[in-house]
Amino acid sequence: MSATTGDKLGSTRTQAGNPASAARSLAISGNRIDSRELFATEREIIIAHGEEHYRLRLTSQNKLILTK
Repeated sequence: MSATTGDKLGSTRTQAGNPASAARSLAISGNRIDSRELFATEREIIIAHGEEHYRLRLTSQNKLILTK
């Protein structure tokens, strides 16, 4: 199964800070998404959860940090 990301989840930004025009697809297996797919083009993604936005970052030591 795969899911196409929309504006709220998985939207990427270019180096100039403009939203990327192409949507991405992510392979989902049950409730599992490979982080390599999430971070294929960026080292940070924004997760919209209700009215809140969270930042998920990939560190230089290949660890994940989630901040509000």
